[in-house]
Amino acid sequence: MGLETARRGMFTQQSALYVTGHNIANANTPGFSRQRINFEQTSPYPAASMNRPQIPGQMGTGVEAGSVQRIREGFLDLQYRVEANKVGYYNSMSESLTKMEEIMNEPSESGLHATMEKFWNSLQDIASHTENTGARDVAAASGQMVADTLNYYYNSLSRVQQDIGSEIGVKVKEINGLVSQINELNKQIASVEPNGYLPNDLYDERDLYVDQLSQLVNIKVTNVKPDNYGHAKDISEGLYKIEIVGDDGKSFAPPAVLLDVTKEDGLKDPNLLEVIDTTDAANEDFELVSGLITEVRVGGAALPSMNFSGELSGLIKSYGYKDGAGNETGFYPDMLQKLNDFTTAFAMEFNKIHESGFDLSGNPGKAFFEFDPSQGDNPAQQIRVNKDILADSSLIAAAATSNGGSGDNDNAHELSQIKTKAFGSFLSKGDAGFPASMTSGNLDTYYSGIIGRLGVDSQSAQKNARNSLVLADSVDKSRQSVSAVSLDEEMTNMIKFQHAYNAAARNITVVDEMLDKIINGMGVVGR
Repeated sequence: MGLETARRGMFTQQSALYVTGHNIANANTPGFSRQRINFEQTSPYPAASMNRPQIPGQMGTGVEAGSVQRIREGFLDLQYRVEANKVGYYNSMSESLTKMEEIMNEPSESGLHATMEKFWNSLQDIASHTENTGARDVAAASGQMVADTLNYYYNSLSRVQQDIGSEIGVKVKEINGLVSQINELNKQIASVEPNGYLPNDLYDERDLYVDQLSQLVNIKVTNVKPDNYGHAKDISEGLYKIEIVGDDGKSFAPPAVLLDVTKEDGLKDPNLLEVIDTTDAANEDFELVSGLITEVRVGGAALPSMNFSGELSGLIKSYGYKDGAGNETGFYPDMLQKLNDFTTAFAMEFNKIHESGFDLSGNPGKAFFEFDPSQGDNPAQQIRVNKDILADSSLIAAAATSNGGSGDNDNAHELSQIKTKAFGSFLSKGDAGFPASMTSGNLDTYYSGIIGRLGVDSQSAQKNARNSLVLADSVDKSRQSVSAVSLDEEMTNMIKFQHAYNAAARNITVVDEMLDKIINGMGVVGR
């Protein structure tokens, strides 16, 4: 018994040294959780029986390695994934809004606000010098600069929106790929655990994928151990069932299950995530969203809302989608619609007043702004100054009457006042096509409101992204304090296990010497 006890001690300490070496080797491996060997005492001698020897009590028979377990705190994993999800959500929105701010470039000399100020000032110059050709040429050119700026804004924002659509396609493929990888790891784990082993490295790899998935979409992870699971240990972690949940952490009805595992049937094939746009294009194959997103589906079933947080949700809310009531919403669709409304109201009112005046020749004014359908389908893309006026600035209708003469500047003055003219006083307000959203304020305050709202949304997204990142880093540090490999600790363990191994080996030597004394040193008197 003495030799066997020492042998068990040597082999068990040797196993502990192997585990320590594995920890040291993976000290810098992403997602690796340090492992420990759980020592268990072996059954004492003698066992309770009728034929047990009469000795004072049971004697221990040594130690064995009961299991090799990874050190992981599930609650910290849950906290980290909640915060990582927020980081992905706010980062995606922050990046989208930052790009929008860069395009709008306000306040700056090249922004729309400064460009329109130059235009209004040029109209006041005409009012002061109605026959001055130079002043008229500047007004025509300034008007075209306004049109060019609106064209640039709309086209640039549309291109960024298309880029976001492409990124949505990439993220959906990434989500489906991660779910497939987690499913494959589930299968491998399901083949190991019933044999009584703990596949710690497979657990770590699976959790690394789940961490990445949690940043893309809000998920709920449930550990499931199917029935008839063989000799799986109580501390085995089982298989992961994964579903998308709302930003409040609650399941949708019905549940949006990406990866299903049941106690009765075990593993099932993963469900694909799909994004459906207004062209009915399914996402798992698409490279570019073609229209506003109408649905997000899991396994063919539509989610009841877009409020599932994560990077994908942030991209969708930036790109644009139709809500439950069928309304178009999203940062980019809202901005593009506001630019269209601004352009339409501005051009309609300016043309209305310009057409009521007279040019230098006493002829009725014609439309100052016109819309070119070849440039796109939206007013902000189409607007430009009338080509005839660009060619001949004397056609600018500065006079209020046909016989007003060179001193008649009433119409030019009225044109310059459109900037601060209340929408309720617009002459074109009742005309067909006038934007219904222009109910209060004026052009100047409306545009300032657009830029102000953009600034607030962008700052809010940036602040929330920073705060979420700080919290995620804090939780991750707590996770690492539990799960990460400490080389100092492992070196200490190495020395501890080495001494225990040496002591067990010395124990074998002592037992050997005892046996040698009995075998070779007794019964030899007189030799």
